[in-house]
Order: sequence, then C-alpha cells, then structure tokens
Amino acid sequence: MGGRTLVVPPKGTRPTSDRVREAIFSRLDHLDVLDDTRVLDLYAGSGALGLEAASRGARHVTLVDSARGAVAAARANVATLGLASCVRVVAGPVERYTAALAATPPSGATLDLVFLDPPYDLSDDGLAQVLRDLAAPGVLAPGAVVVVERSARSPEPAWPDGLTPFGHKAYGETAVYYAEPATADGQRPEP
Repeated sequence: MGGRTLVVPPKGTRPTSDRVREAIFSRLDHLDVLDDTRVLDLYAGSGALGLEAASRGARHVTLVDSARGAVAAARANVATLGLASCVRVVAGPVERYTAALAATPPSGATLDLVFLDPPYDLSDDGLAQVLRDLAAPGVLAPGAVVVVERSARSPEPAWPDGLTPFGHKAYGETAVYYAEPATADGQRPEP
C-alpha cells in the first residue's frame, strides 16, 4: 500500500500488527495465492488485510464488518487508496454474510483467499459456524487459503469438514492459522 497510513476505527477493533501482517503476506506470497484472486476479509476493521491483498494484485476484495466506525474507516481507506473499482465494503454481521454465501454460493466467483480477524471475545462456536459456512460447497475455490487470526490464548479453531489446517504460528499475543479446502487425496491443490 505504498507506506500509506490507514484510517483506523476510533474504538472496538484490534488492528493487525505490522509484524503479523508482513508474516501473513510473506507466507501468502510463497503460496502464490495473491495475484488475480477473489478475496474476502471478514471482521475487516480498517480493511488493512484486504487492502494489502488488493495492492498485491487481487482482482476483487470484499470487506465485511458490522461496526459503523470500522465500515466508515474501511470506506475512507478504499477511497484514499483509489481502490473503489476492485474493493467493496459490506456493512453487516459477518455471520449473516457467510450464511448467505453458504446458502447461495456465487456462481463462477468462488473465493481464493479469506481473512478472518474476529474480535478476541468471539465465541469458539461463533467462529466455528463462520468456518462451516466457508466450507460449504461452491464457496471456496480449489487451492483457496483461509487465514484466521486469534488470541494466542484461544484454542485452535474447530475446523469443519471441508477445511484442512496446514499451518499456524504465534506472534506474541496473536496466533495465525492457515487452512485450505479438503481434497480427497490430502494433497494441496494447485492454485
């Protein structure tokens, strides 16, 4: 994003630290899942993760958050960065958004990369339901990557059938988990 400072919501969010964001994108670069992809950033806050993906070649990014301050900050950041043609901001509960995706997956527009950076106080069951929605048939593309950021004190997410974890790393108080759509042979599909 060219070193630009993003607008952050006045309260109610926990921005991803620069160190964690750099580590996430280093891994995603290595996995080759950023160029020409469809990205969903859930609990987006300022939109930093999704906007970083857009700046690294994502074709389309959707930012979803229910907090008014977060939505206003994300919209301001999209405008400032000139990304309105490829980034959409959705104001509403993540759970409602993912339930709609699972019920009616977008035809021909499966997701290649999903970020989940929920509030640390989101219940394990709440996170598990969002992950189940993402694992529904037709939501994720083969080779997609799901990135979950949680408190290092929280348990590993309860991965539903359809999602297979393939790595995690702790950075101080933050733990980052990676998962992908499950395949019959257990191999990572080509992006």
